[in-house]
Amino acid sequence: MASQTQSLYTPEERLRRDRSKWTLVQGILAPVQFIVFLISLYLVIRFLNTGEGEFAANVSVVIKTLFLYTIMITGSIWEKEVFGRYLFAPAFYWEDVFSMLVLLLHTLYLFALGFGFLEPRQLMMLALGAYLAYVINAAQFLWKLRQARLQESRESSQGVMA
Repeated sequence: MASQTQSLYTPEERLRRDRSKWTLVQGILAPVQFIVFLISLYLVIRFLNTGEGEFAANVSVVIKTLFLYTIMITGSIWEKEVFGRYLFAPAFYWEDVFSMLVLLLHTLYLFALGFGFLEPRQLMMLALGAYLAYVINAAQFLWKLRQARLQESRESSQGVMA
């Protein structure tokens, strides 16, 4: 007996996903955010290793956080269009839960920076923690993208055989 796997998208959801302008927006924002992350990660690590470039590192984390907020807002709109709810659709429930942790850590960084709650090295360590959570969350979404592609491949090959 063949194993049944839960489909990520129903045919209707897939159609809404493919027709949504927000799918393209997410497809553009995700790699741009990743590039911003890599630049910022370099600047944060450089500051931690050398003590130089504190201002640049802080600016880069703020920019990365603004990209994160943007991708979260547009991603919520995408989720509403595709699944009928802004967050925690069953297909992306755990990704959304972990996204809340990512948002919390980045937002804590902004508050700590803005109100001077942490020393510069502590602030950069918080940024690294936020970045670790971001990398885990990005991997979750990449895994889901792979699952969706595999599902579509299986379905199209079954359609050819039928």
